[in-house]
This record gives sequence, structure tokens and C-alpha cells, in this order.
Amino acid sequence: MTELELKQEVERQFNLLKRGCEEIINEEEFKKKLGKSIKENKPLRVKLGIDPSGTELHLGHAVPLRKLKQFQELGHQVDFLIGTFTGRIGDPTGKSETRKMLSEEQIMENIKTYLDQVALILDLDKINVVYNADWLEKLSLTDVLRLLSMFTVSQMISREDFAKRLSENKPVSLIEFMYPILQGYDSVELHSDVELGATEQKFNLLRGRDLQKNFGQEQQICMIMPILEGLDGVEKMSKSLNNYIAVKDTPNDMFGKIMSISDELMNNYYQMITEVPMEEIERIKENIENGSLHPMEAKKQLGMEVVKIYHGEKAATDAREWFENVFSKKNLDVDLPEMEVKYGETGVIELLVNETGLVKTTSEARRLIEQGGFKINDEAVKDVKAVVNIESGMIIRAGKKKIVKIK
Repeated sequence: MTELELKQEVERQFNLLKRGCEEIINEEEFKKKLGKSIKENKPLRVKLGIDPSGTELHLGHAVPLRKLKQFQELGHQVDFLIGTFTGRIGDPTGKSETRKMLSEEQIMENIKTYLDQVALILDLDKINVVYNADWLEKLSLTDVLRLLSMFTVSQMISREDFAKRLSENKPVSLIEFMYPILQGYDSVELHSDVELGATEQKFNLLRGRDLQKNFGQEQQICMIMPILEGLDGVEKMSKSLNNYIAVKDTPNDMFGKIMSISDELMNNYYQMITEVPMEEIERIKENIENGSLHPMEAKKQLGMEVVKIYHGEKAATDAREWFENVFSKKNLDVDLPEMEVKYGETGVIELLVNETGLVKTTSEARRLIEQGGFKINDEAVKDVKAVVNIESGMIIRAGKKKIVKIK
């Protein structure tokens, strides 16, 4: 390979991997690492660590996983680290209170479901799955004290979430101070060339660079990924906020949820959760602005792109047809998502909030009903005090994009 060809290949890989990143620390170092990797035919070691604190992955989790897939397809080594040790502590990032420690049994149970879902994005046969308990449990007290000596209290409390809690007289445990240090030590153990993490993880990723320097290693590149906004366009995507799309959602649910987002979110979603080339995304944006493409059509294309990634092209086409039948043509003679709800009489607000969970709050339910957005068997119910008799086959619609059939 000539010097010109090498330079061109570095730029090609760099531009591909830079897409969707919030920040790369630092870009020139990264290009040098890519150049050395290509020249010596030695893949970079790319690390992404996750703590199995839950059981369901959503498209926000998929953002760094899909970046890992790009590294994988370029021939680099992916170290998919599962925090079997750090998971017991729980990452304090963004938390307003100390997290409860998970048991080993909880962690192992969560790992099983995590890997099943990760397999929808990454080829598990081509990644190196590692568990940090394998080395962190072996650290002696002397080793731990040595690690602690490399950092100061002022460094730790400079972290925004720690500083905020301390200013509010909320406790921050010493074990939480250990979390970013242990995460950083994972990079030392793995000799990581690159580590991926969300913007809120930046402090932790930089500790990996610090420790690698202290241990005489070449410092890793920190690839900071943006946090995906949830369906509400306000908070980050989160299961607890019920504003998420799960990677194991059905094609119809996945497509329907995409159709519920605001037009303003579309461009961000195109960039972060699809494989559509950037030039095409720019063209879509321009066509919406000049009026040659309706935002609704652009959103349907987005929905199809997302469904295609997780379920295939036919499922994407079928999901679009289903959506158009139900929500555009109002044809309810199709398969609808079903839900088990206790039969009998119940208030409409109770039905929306607690029985079906179609809306999150009483005030949201009240507003939806008063505006005529709540329908039973396609008949609007506008009385917030109405009582309905729940029975099998009943079709409940909440707003334009949410519809369920009672089993």
C-alpha cells in the first residue's frame, strides 16, 4: 500500500467511524492509531462496557452497539465488556442517589437476556466477550490503594452529578468514587485502543486515559456518543420514562413508535439509528424544507429503515402497510397489538393510566379525553368521569398512534 493509499484508507475509516459521534478525544491521535493499524495489519482493540442492570435493551443502547458493528466490519477487535464486578456497584453517572448493589444472581440473569438482544446487532462469534470480575476480583488491597493514590478527592467531586448531590447534602458513597477508577482500570487490563461511551460517561472514559498513562500504556481514544432522545423529544430514551423503542419490539410497534415522534426529531433519528448515508439524509432534510417531500412520508421511510435493521425488509414493508391500514385508512380488520386487562367496569382515566398504561399521568389522560383523542371501538369518549365495561375484543385508541385490542 502506497502512502497515498494509506492516507486515503485512514480518512475513509475515520469519516465512517466519526459519523454520529459527539466528540473524539482526540481526532489526530485516532488517525495515527488507524494508520498504524492499517500499516501493520493489526486491528485496534475497541472496548464498550455495559453493566447488566436491567433486562431490556432499547435503541438508545443500540447507538454505541451499532458503532461497534462498524469497527467490527472494518476488521477491528471488539471487546464487549460486561461489568460482572462493577455492575454490583452500579454506575452512579446521572443518578441523584446512591444505587443499590445488585446480587451476582441478578447480574447473571440479566446477562443472558442482554446477549440475546446484542446478537440482533453484533455477530457474537466475532466479538470478544469479557467479564471484569475476572480481574477486578483478583486485585489485592495494595493494588486498590495504588489505584486510589492516582486520583484526588477534588478530581472526583468535580464530576457534575457528584457535585450536585453534595451541594444538596445528599450522600455520595466512597464506593461510587471507585466506579470510574475501576472502569478506567478495565482499559488498562484490556490494553484498549478505543473506548466508546455516552456523553454522560466522558468523565469515566477519561479516567481510562489517565490510568493507561500511569501504567506506561498508549492512551485510548475516547469516542463520545450522543444520548438518544426519547419519543417525547425531551428526556433521554429510557424504559423508566416509557419513551423508548425496545430492540425486541414487534415490527408494528417499532414502526408505530417512530411515527409518534415529532418532525424535529426525525433528522437526529435518521443519523443515530439508521444506516442511511449522510448525503441521503441531507437530501431528505432539504426536500422537506423545500416542500418536495412531506414530513409524514419522510417519517414512514424512517420507520421502515429502523424496522428493516431488526426484522428485515419484508417486515418493514408489512409494518408500513399495517400502519396505513389502521391509522390512515382506519381499517380495523387487521391484526392489532393485544393486551390483557381485567374485565368489568372501570373509569376511563383508570383504564388509560393504570390498566393499559397507554398514557403516563392522570392529567395527560384527562387532556386526551377532553380533546376527543380517546376512542373505544372508534367512538370518542369525551367524559372524564365515564365508566366503561371492559370486554374481550374491545379496541382502545389513545391519540393518533396508540391502539390496542383487549384479549
